[in-house]
Amino acid sequence: MIAFDHKPKAYAFVGPSGTGKSYRAQMVANERNISYIIDDGLLIKDNEVIAGTSAKKAETKIETVKNALFTKPEQQAEIKKVIRKYKPESILILGTSDGMVEKIAENLGIAPIVETIYIQQVATEEEMKTARRIRTTEGKHVIPVPTFEIKKDFSGYLLDPLQIFKSKGKDVKPYIAEKSIIRPTFSYLGNFVISDTVFRQIIEYLATKSEAIYRVNKVRTEKSENGMYIYIETTIEYGYNVIEALNLFKQKCKKEIENLTAMNVGSIDIVAKNIHMPEGKIS
Repeated sequence: MIAFDHKPKAYAFVGPSGTGKSYRAQMVANERNISYIIDDGLLIKDNEVIAGTSAKKAETKIETVKNALFTKPEQQAEIKKVIRKYKPESILILGTSDGMVEKIAENLGIAPIVETIYIQQVATEEEMKTARRIRTTEGKHVIPVPTFEIKKDFSGYLLDPLQIFKSKGKDVKPYIAEKSIIRPTFSYLGNFVISDTVFRQIIEYLATKSEAIYRVNKVRTEKSENGMYIYIETTIEYGYNVIEALNLFKQKCKKEIENLTAMNVGSIDIVAKNIHMPEGKIS
């Protein structure tokens, strides 16, 4: 069992399902200087998923509820390990009832709730009705994490970006969107396809954050029974261990693609096709 040296303060954001809690989670957290949010099986820090698996990936509604409550020991262990690592001062827990958020706090070994904010305090009745209508008629659910600019013909687990991600290179600070809309797996009918462009955008963005990866030259994807197969060709910066750089980049790509699209990545093959030699290094 993992114990905390310092338990973070637990805040709760409570409201019926489909009333817009996740949409307003960042606003509620920012007003209280909270950087960490627990929502539907995910632990989120400053718009980045750092642990957990979206409960919306579950195949049934019962499994979705269990995942959201962190009832499985392996779920609890993962979240506790990350909380112990980051040592957050406070965490905002989202739930549909007081009992739900208290159960999450208990399962994760977090201190008792110190303040509860209800959706009625931050949203009007009309806004909640609109959110319910979208959830009921379209099956959409918002999670407070970033997304990327995608084409209109994109279809899959990640449906609509509410804002757009832009990046123009390693030296330019990217604009990060605040919300992503997803649909539960169990609400799907038929086949759904994500274009290569979407995966390439995610992978190219990750390359801008990696000092060892100079450029992504090619991305190819194929659908398999175990999930997506992705092939990547890169150019490596001179001076880095090629094997270590490729392995690290592959891990980051798998994690981010699964977090952002909720699709399973079966395998990634990554190849260094070239080495970039900066000016002054050539003798």
